[in-house]
This record gives sequence, C-alpha cells and structure tokens, in this order.
Amino acid sequence: MLISLEKMREELYCAVVCDALDQVGLHHQSPRLPLTRQTGNGLLVGRCKTTLWADMFHADPNPYALELQAVDACDPDDVLIAAAGGSMRSGIWGELLTTAAKNRGCVGAIVDGAVRDVDKIAATGFSVFAKDRCLYDSLNRQRVIDLDVPVEIDSVVFSPGDLVFADSDGVVVVPKGVEQEVLRLAFAKVHGENRVRDAIRGGMSAVGAFEKFGIL
Repeated sequence: MLISLEKMREELYCAVVCDALDQVGLHHQSPRLPLTRQTGNGLLVGRCKTTLWADMFHADPNPYALELQAVDACDPDDVLIAAAGGSMRSGIWGELLTTAAKNRGCVGAIVDGAVRDVDKIAATGFSVFAKDRCLYDSLNRQRVIDLDVPVEIDSVVFSPGDLVFADSDGVVVVPKGVEQEVLRLAFAKVHGENRVRDAIRGGMSAVGAFEKFGIL
C-alpha cells in the first residue's frame, strides 16, 4: 500500500527512518557532517531533485544556466539537493531561487554548502537545510555543472526520485529500491514506540517496557 507524503510528515521523523534503514542493512544513509535547519519547521519530506555544484575561479560565460533549469524543472513535493562538496565559497541558495522553486511546488532545499537571504526565505515558510551561511553571490564563484544525476554528500548517495527526510536531528535518504520496506518498518516502530511511551507513563519501568516490547 502506498503511503502518502502527508502521512509521513504527520507521523515519521528522521531517527526512526534511520532505525528502519539499519534493519534492512543500510547503515550509512545520513551525512554525518552537520546540515542544520536554516529555515522552516517540522519534518521536511520529499523526492530528491539533484544538482551537482563546482567552485569556479573565472568569469562565467553562461551564469546561473543549469541552476535555473533545475529549479524550473522541479515537480510538486521535490526537495532540491545541492551537492557542493561543503564549499563555503558563496551562498548558492537564496530568496529568488526559493521563490522560483516554491512556485513549482518544491518543498525544500538541502545544501551541502552555504545559503543566504535567510530571513527572506524564512518569511516564505520554505524549508532549507545547509552547512552554514555566506553573503557572497554564486556568480563567478560556484555553478551547477550537472543535474538529475546521483550525487554524494559525505559519501551518502542521493539519487533523483529518492525519498529524503530532514528535521532538527539531520538528513536521511531512502533509496527507491527499499522504500516500501523501510516505510513499513518505520511506521511499525513509531506505533510500537507509542505503546512503550504509554506503558512507561502508566508506571511500567524502562527495563520492563523493553522486555515486553523490545523497542528503545
């Protein structure tokens, strides 16, 4: 049975998705480097729309070309993935890209690098996770060199169409091939955790709850 993104947003969170990935043998689906929430709130969930970025040190003969193409090609519930190798050379995501992406139905951006215009982005309600912030424009500093290809952030592969989650704990990506099994396990653990929580609140010891439910 297909599970809606809305139901995922209501009930899941990144840690429980990581636990489900562990159960299917995928132990490195979350970048360990800090990608922290810059704007937005709650759980960000969507499909990866990938871009690969590179630093540059010369005048760009065709500035912004591929990043604008990527944004214009976003579908509803996409999450723009900007794999920039952690570069802090410029703020590669800002207000205007946010406005264009949001108009296409994109729900957030995950940036392995820096962003800017944070206050203006925050006012739109758009969710952005990034390494940090930088005032400099990307012009002649960084550019998109490919899009809609598998990219890596901290050796974690993000492929186009993969399911990606982000919250205050971090970012985790679920490959399409294991998506249904991971979601089944994640929802099962959420429901199990609810029973454990209720039991402990009702007076059961932590040891007793673990012995009964096998969930921590």
